[in-house]
Amino acid sequence: MLAPAHSWALEAQGHTYEQFEQARSLPVAVRAALMPDAHPGYGLPIGGVLAVQNAVIPYAVGVDIACRMHLTVLDWPVRALQERKAILISALQKTTRFGIGAAFARHERCQHPVMDENWHEHPFLRHLQNKAWEQLGTSGTGNHFVEFVELKIKDTMAAVPPGVYMALLSHSGSRGVGAEVANHYSRLAQKLRPELPQHVKNLAWLDLQHQTGQEYWQAMQLMGRYSAANHELIHKRILTFIGALPLAAVQNHHNFAWRETHDKQSLIVHRKGATPAHAGQLGVVPGSMATKGFVVEGLGLPLALHSCSHGAGRAMSRKQAHKNLKGLNLRHHLAEMGIELLSAGLDEAPAAYKDIAKVMDAQKDMVRIKASFIPRIVKMAPGNERPED
Repeated sequence: MLAPAHSWALEAQGHTYEQFEQARSLPVAVRAALMPDAHPGYGLPIGGVLAVQNAVIPYAVGVDIACRMHLTVLDWPVRALQERKAILISALQKTTRFGIGAAFARHERCQHPVMDENWHEHPFLRHLQNKAWEQLGTSGTGNHFVEFVELKIKDTMAAVPPGVYMALLSHSGSRGVGAEVANHYSRLAQKLRPELPQHVKNLAWLDLQHQTGQEYWQAMQLMGRYSAANHELIHKRILTFIGALPLAAVQNHHNFAWRETHDKQSLIVHRKGATPAHAGQLGVVPGSMATKGFVVEGLGLPLALHSCSHGAGRAMSRKQAHKNLKGLNLRHHLAEMGIELLSAGLDEAPAAYKDIAKVMDAQKDMVRIKASFIPRIVKMAPGNERPED
């Protein structure tokens, strides 16, 4: 039997629906939802929401555990995006690190209380603390970015009145350490579920009453705090460099599992590439480096398990993007739109993504738009790198 589900998926390519039905067929599955930005992933599709009983599925959380969006509204006028472009570009180039294995040298390491937590008491994380510290305050590859945006608030947001503002937006997660946690515990889950057919092995789960399940849950929670610290430091370093002050911040994470109550049941809700959208909760839903993104307020739609999309979603795989967009001068293409691109791979070109307007229209029962933004200065990992998520 398949767990009850509802889908809002737009033009889902590949094996998206097949992966979704496989997830719904798990004996621990209780309810599921598929967001408008859905596309294939490992195990659960990106944009998949799966509620289960007393279990956690590492690959339904995702490889980049607790990947998040973090937006800070700045006290600088929006005209500074042009008038002070040089220092803004310098800030992105000098204070951040991007790419596979990107790290700070020992004398450059960031300081944060998250590194004082009990890493050594966890059986798997104890040998990863040094790597985590090296990568603290950095971003990965793939669709991770740091950018300055022009933000238009139409309805008072986080105590900031309507108007046009300059803001800083970042998208990143738990870096290489999160990936090691995901892969290690997924392998353990697969060993514990030898009865699972080959085509669903990536959906192997851990019982939360079992020691291994508790270990993963603790590691996932620490990865959540570590990811939040990454963004906090990225924003703090950039604001310090340019001399700006924060007026407000909005952040939300995906690629995580939460213990929630739905229909009077205590469930573990996995949101892989999906954003929590509980009633009144603020979140950020970006489009692409050349299209609008949005700050939204959750409406707590039960059918969607109080969720919404985490972005526009890919319309092309990375391989397809390189094939179909070959020859496109991405930097020149964006410059014509008034967007300064510092670095990015061709697989992150706007054409590789779904139409964000259609995605937002499809989820108007899930969220209310509070503000919109358009990227103006964008930095991502250079091309030709294997993405981490």
